[in-house]
Amino acid sequence: MASGVLRDGLYMNVFCRFFLLPLGLFSSSLCGPALDSVFAWTLCPLNVLLIIVDDLRPSLGCYGDKAIRSPNIDQLASRSLLFQNAFAQQAVCAPSRVSFLTGRRPDTTRLYDFNSYWRIHAGNFSTIPQYFKENGYVTMSVGKVFHPGISSNYSDDSPYSWSFPPYHPSSEKYENTKTCRGPDGQLHANLLCPVDVADVPEGTLPDKQSTEQAIRLLEKMKTSASPFFLAVGYHKPHIPFRYPKEFQKLYPLENITLAPDPQVPAGLPPVAYNPWMDIRQREDVQALNLSVPYGPIPVDFQRKIRQSYFASVSYLDTQVGHLLSALDDLQLTNSTIIAFASDHGWALGEHGEWAKYSNFDVATRVPLMFYVPGRTAPLPEAGEELFPYIDPFDSVLELMEPGRRVMDLVELLSLSPTLAGLAGLHVPPRCPVPSFHVQLCREGQNLGKHFQLQDLGEDPHLRGNPRESIAYSQYPRPADYPQWNSDKPSLKDIKVMGYSIRTIDYRYTVWVGFDPREFLANFSDVHAGELYFVDSDPLQDHNMYNDSQGRDLLQSLMP
Repeated sequence: MASGVLRDGLYMNVFCRFFLLPLGLFSSSLCGPALDSVFAWTLCPLNVLLIIVDDLRPSLGCYGDKAIRSPNIDQLASRSLLFQNAFAQQAVCAPSRVSFLTGRRPDTTRLYDFNSYWRIHAGNFSTIPQYFKENGYVTMSVGKVFHPGISSNYSDDSPYSWSFPPYHPSSEKYENTKTCRGPDGQLHANLLCPVDVADVPEGTLPDKQSTEQAIRLLEKMKTSASPFFLAVGYHKPHIPFRYPKEFQKLYPLENITLAPDPQVPAGLPPVAYNPWMDIRQREDVQALNLSVPYGPIPVDFQRKIRQSYFASVSYLDTQVGHLLSALDDLQLTNSTIIAFASDHGWALGEHGEWAKYSNFDVATRVPLMFYVPGRTAPLPEAGEELFPYIDPFDSVLELMEPGRRVMDLVELLSLSPTLAGLAGLHVPPRCPVPSFHVQLCREGQNLGKHFQLQDLGEDPHLRGNPRESIAYSQYPRPADYPQWNSDKPSLKDIKVMGYSIRTIDYRYTVWVGFDPREFLANFSDVHAGELYFVDSDPLQDHNMYNDSQGRDLLQSLMP
C-alpha cells in the first residue's frame, strides 16, 4: 500500500475512533465487500483478535455437544458465523499452524514435522500477521501462536510477523515437569494433572498469564491511532491436562461416557493407526503397563482422560470469556473482528486412539467461527455488552444457538485470506503451481462469500453447494506398520504419506510412497487405502476401500 494512502488512512482512523465512535456516528459495518478495499481500509480499518486453541476438537456446546460447559465460546458463536465442517490440513501442531498462518499447504511449506523453518526450507512466504503489519497494523502475539522452536526460527517468526517480540508466559516452562500431585502425595509428570493453582510454581498457569497479557495489550491499543492484529494462543486442552482442579467438579466421573467406537476398526490399515506414543511417556500412563501399539487403556482410566479433557475445555472457556469481556469493557467490540479456531482435533478413544496424528475427522475437524461487527451481529448500543463473562459453574446456563451455521466443508488454510478480506484489505491472489518463488499468495479459498448472504436476503442462488466443497488433509508415516515414531516422524524418516479427501458424502484416504529428499509422492505406489461413507458410517469405522461399493465409487472418480 502506498505510504500516502497509509498515512491518510491512519488520520481517518483517528477521526473514526476518537470523534465519530463516541458520538455513535461511525459504523464499522461500512467496511463491507461492496467498498473498494483500500477505501474501506482507509475509512474504517477493523482490528483483529485471532484466538488459536491447541488440540481443541469441536467438543463445544455451540457444536451440539450438550455435555460440555463452554458458555463463553458459545456466546461468541451466537454472534458469529460458525463453520460446521472445518478441517485442518495436517493434524499436528507445527505443520498445521505454519499452513494456516501462511495460507499454504504442508506440501508447499514442506513442513511435516517440527524441524525446519519454511522461509529457509521452502520459500520466503508471507504470513497473515506479516501482511497486516505491512498494511499499517500493530501486530502482537501472545502465548502459543506459531509453534515454538525451529519451525518458527526460535522467534515466532520475528521480526517478520510481529511489531513487538512475542509474549510467552513465564509459567510455560513447568508444563511438562513434575507438578502433578499423585495419590501417593508426591509430584509427578502425569497426563492427568488437576492442580491447586496456589500450589504450582509461580502460583499461576500459562493460559491465565496469556489472558492477562492480552488484556494489558488491548488496554494500550484502545488509545492507539493504529489498528491492531492481536493473536492469542491458548495451550489447553493440549496435554498434559494441567488445569485448576475445581473444573473436575463440572464432569463427575459417573457421568462420563466412553467413546462410541473405542475399538480399533477391523478394516483399518496398520499404516493409518497412530500408537499415541506421547501420552505413553507420562508417568500415570506408564504405570498402566500398556502393550504397544494397540494395547487398550483400562475403562476407568479412559473415563478419567475424557473427564480431564472436558475440564480443560471449560477452563479454556473461562479464559476466552475474560478476554472477550475485557474487549467489551474497553468498547472495542464494535471495531474488532474476532476469529476463533483450533490447530486440529484430538481423539478421545475413538478407533482406540488417544491423540491427533491421523486423517480421521476426530483429528482433523476443528471449530472455526468469525465475529464481524455489524455483519454477524448488530453493533452494540452504548453501554451494551456483547460478551459479558459467563461462569461455567452457574447451575443453569442458557442454551445459545450459533448466529448462523455454514454447512459447506472448508479448510483451515482459508483463515488467512478470509481475515484479510473481512478487514477490508486486498485478498492475496491464488498461488500459481508451483509457488515456492511467490512471497504473497494463497492456496485456500476466501470465505467472504458466506458473510454476504445476510446482506443479500439469503438469496438461495448464492448459497454454496455442500456437495461441491472438499477439504484436503495429509499425514506422514515412517512405515506401513505402527512403530515408535509413527506419530511424529522426522522428515528424513518419512516413507509413506496419507493424502485424504473429505467431502460431504465420504472420506477417502490413499497411503502412497513418499521421497523425503525430493518431497515427492508416488501415487502409483499405493500402500493402503481407506474409504468411509459419512451418511451410513459417520464415525468412520467401516473401511469400504476394498468393498464392491467402494470400488464403484473410486472408479467413478477416475478421469
